Amino acid sequence: MNSEIKGEIEINNETALVRIRRILRKITETMGFRTTDITRIITAASELGRNIVIYAKNGVMTWNILTHNDEKGIQLDFKDNGPGISDIENAMKPGFSTGNGQGMGLSGVKRLMDEMKITSEVGKGTTIIIKKWLKS
Repeated sequence: MNSEIKGEIEINNETALVRIRRILRKITETMGFRTTDITRIITAASELGRNIVIYAKNGVMTWNILTHNDEKGIQLDFKDNGPGISDIENAMKPGFSTGNGQGMGLSGVKRLMDEMKITSEVGKGTTIIIKKWLKS
């Protein structure tokens, strides 16, 4: 199914987060990810999607199935035009929170995934790219 290889979902409310979880479960199961890694991917995506809803109000998640040599994986890109992150290094520290959360957000996402890249500009938005590779 072509939509499983690459796709996009708008994030603007809690319903979008439910759709993200459902889509990612289907894709990652089809790819052959283990249950533990499926849970990690969905948890990371839920956290980043929730951050968009709370801080930016709307944004988008795109997904791509990756192939590199004999490896397969999934890449998720989260983009918004929200307030941005003024201090990425500090925001990546465990326990950091600008809201009422427990502060496990970005640092937790990084621990759950194999790769993570953040670019952000205050007043212009944030892009977070995460990847998980299929373990053989």
